Amino acid sequence: MSFEWPWQYNFPPFFTLQPNVDTRQKQLTAWCSLALSYCRHQKLYTLDVMEAQESPVFNNKKIQRKLSTDTIQVIFEELRKKGNLEWIDKNKTRCLIMWRRPEEWGKLIYQWVSNNGMTNSVFTLYELSNGDDTENEEFHGLEDWLLLRSLQTLQLERKAEIITLNESKGVKFF
Repeated sequence: MSFEWPWQYNFPPFFTLQPNVDTRQKQLTAWCSLALSYCRHQKLYTLDVMEAQESPVFNNKKIQRKLSTDTIQVIFEELRKKGNLEWIDKNKTRCLIMWRRPEEWGKLIYQWVSNNGMTNSVFTLYELSNGDDTENEEFHGLEDWLLLRSLQTLQLERKAEIITLNESKGVKFF
């Protein structure tokens, strides 16, 4: 399935940060939505600012427009404020992107566990993110760092307990 670009993507002024405060806020909201949708479609969990500038999401070759790294930083900062992004390094060159926040992933995982009658079962992290049983689930292929954070939200709700088994991690659901 190919990615569906929003109408703004082919509108050249979209690639220039607008000076009017209201217009800029709407523009940033649209960029945040586009970036998260694109990352979700591509199943991207980490981004590099320099590489992002050349990626299709921020570089529309058809209309020969691309965002500056400064503007990408502004969009990423907006995503950070919303809880969808965390910087990996102090220089803000690489980031973790969360098109679903950990608590949302946790709810999806727990819903799958409950719907399949698997409460009181133990899983390895690998089984949850890469197992045959989860192949058709949205959380299949979830990176370990995000899976672990998602399970930690369930642990706080007392719906799961993260356990360590011979240097690998697992989880028991309640």
